[in-house]
Amino acid sequence: MRKVYLDHNATTPVHPEVRKAIEPYLDDQFGNPSSIHWAGRDVRKGVEDARQEIASFFGCQPLEVVFTSSGTESDNLAVKGIAYRKGNTGKHIITSQVEHPAVINTCRFLETQGFRVTYVPVNRYGIVEPDSIRDALAGDTILVSVMYANNETGDIMPVPEIGAIAREAGVVMHTDAVQAAGKIPIDFGTLPVDLLTFSGHKVNALKGTGGLIVRKGVEIEAITHGGHQERGRRGGTENVAGIVAMGKSFQILKEGMEEEVAETRRLRDRFEKGLFGRIPELVLNGHPTQRLPNTVNISFRFVEGEAMLLNLDMMGIACSSGSACTSGSLEASPILLAMGADPTDAQGALRFSLGRGNSEEDIDYAVDAIETVVNKLRALSPLYTSPKEAKVR
Repeated sequence: MRKVYLDHNATTPVHPEVRKAIEPYLDDQFGNPSSIHWAGRDVRKGVEDARQEIASFFGCQPLEVVFTSSGTESDNLAVKGIAYRKGNTGKHIITSQVEHPAVINTCRFLETQGFRVTYVPVNRYGIVEPDSIRDALAGDTILVSVMYANNETGDIMPVPEIGAIAREAGVVMHTDAVQAAGKIPIDFGTLPVDLLTFSGHKVNALKGTGGLIVRKGVEIEAITHGGHQERGRRGGTENVAGIVAMGKSFQILKEGMEEEVAETRRLRDRFEKGLFGRIPELVLNGHPTQRLPNTVNISFRFVEGEAMLLNLDMMGIACSSGSACTSGSLEASPILLAMGADPTDAQGALRFSLGRGNSEEDIDYAVDAIETVVNKLRALSPLYTSPKEAKVR
C-alpha cells in the first residue's frame, strides 16, 4: 500500500542534512553548554552558531533569540511574560478567536488571574480585520497577540498592519509564526512586532524545540525559573541537539525556501484542481489566495470528517481534521465555526498540508483515494443525492 503524508502542518520529517548535523552532539560532543571546560565550550559553539543561523533567517539579532522546548512554551512565555511584567500598568489583552490553543488557553488561564481578554472575530474567510484590533484597544491594553498564519486553514493574517496599529498605540505585539516560518518570507527587522514564536518540528527539525524572538528593549517575565540560561529568560540546560537541528533547518530554508515553496504551491494547486474537478459539493475553507502555499482545508458535504480520516488512513493517506493539538475531539472545528461555517460542513472538513517529500504521484494517488472514499461514504448517506440521481428524478 502506498503511503502519502499530507499532514506537514502537524509535524514534518527530519531533513537528512539535519540528521547529519546533530550526530556529533549525540556522540562525542556531549558536554553541558554552560560548563567552562573544553567539553562545554565545544557544545556552546554549536548552540550559538545555531542562534546565529536562526537570527539570519528571521532578520533579527542573535541575542533576541530565546530557545524553548516548543512553540507552545514560546507562546506561553510571550503572553504570560508580558502579562506578568506589565500587569501593574494594565490588565487587558487582545487576541483573535482563531488562535492556536497555545495562545487561546493561555489567555483563558490569565482570565482566572484577573486579566481581561478580548477575542476579536474574523471575517468569513477566517482573517482578522485590522480595524477590529483598533476598535478593541483600550487604555489598559498591554498586549496584542495575533497569529501570522492559521494552522487549520492556512490563512495569512495582516500582521504588518495589525502590528503597526499596536505600535502606534504603544502596545506590545506578539505573533505566533509557527506555521508561517519557512513557508512565507518573514523579516523581523522591518516587521512591527515585538515577539515572534517559531518551532523546530514544523521545519524538518526535531520535536521538543522552539524559540521566541524578543525584540531588544522588550522586557518579559520568565515563566521557567532555574539557572541563568537564555539570559535569565528561560532556565534549564539547553536541548543542544534540538537547537543545532533548528539552526541547520533554517539555514537550509534560507538557501532554498523560494524554490521549495514554488514546488509546494504547484503540487497544492494540482491537488486542489483534481479534487474540485472530480468531486461535487466541496467547500474551500479559508481565503482562496491569502493563505499558505501548502495548505488546503476542504469541507466534504454530506460526509463526516472522522469517517473520512479512518477510511483514508486505511488507504495510506495521512491528513487531519484540524489542529493536531485538538485531535481526539469530536466537536466541529472552533476555527471554522468562528468563520461562520455551517456546523454540518465544519464536521466534514479535512486539512491537507503538503511539504518536502511530496510528489506528483503522491498527489494523484491521494485524489483518487479521496474520490473513492467520498463516493463510498456518500452512498451511505441518506442526505446525499448524486447528480445522476437528481437528473433521473
